[in-house]
Amino acid sequence: MTRRLPVLLGAVVVLVLGMVLGVRLLTAKVDVAEADPGCEDRTVRAGQPLTPNLVAVNVYNTSQRAGLANRVSINLQRRGFLAGDVGNLATKLRAKGTLILTDTPDDSRVKLVAAQLNDVTIRKPDVPLKEGVTVVVGDGYAGMVSKAPRQVKATQTVSVCVPIVDVD
Repeated sequence: MTRRLPVLLGAVVVLVLGMVLGVRLLTAKVDVAEADPGCEDRTVRAGQPLTPNLVAVNVYNTSQRAGLANRVSINLQRRGFLAGDVGNLATKLRAKGTLILTDTPDDSRVKLVAAQLNDVTIRKPDVPLKEGVTVVVGDGYAGMVSKAPRQVKATQTVSVCVPIVDVD
């Protein structure tokens, strides 16, 4: 019996210390680190040069050629454009060649993207658009312009959130 008393007292001490520590952890103030913004805002004012690294391009495929939207997106990224959405467009819209869907055809971002592609038609969208310039490629996609301009003069103030890439 005398051997059980110290073991029992030790167990009670561990239980009490565990309860005190548990209550302190439950009621402690939480340190929340600020989330990384993931991107940095950049602004180009009207009249300044607008470069591809400030233009996101979404590319959608309506052709029978698998992977066409991905190939076009990669080619645009090689020219410095930011990657947007890439995929097949699940609507009745069918592009015969290359379409740029926009409500603002005079937008300098649209003009810079259009200058990269052969045989482009610009028209109003009949599908919801995501942020950036939306390109739809079809069976008649005619490729990229070989010596396309690398910048245009911004016709209005353009703000974009450029992704921050951590290269540790």
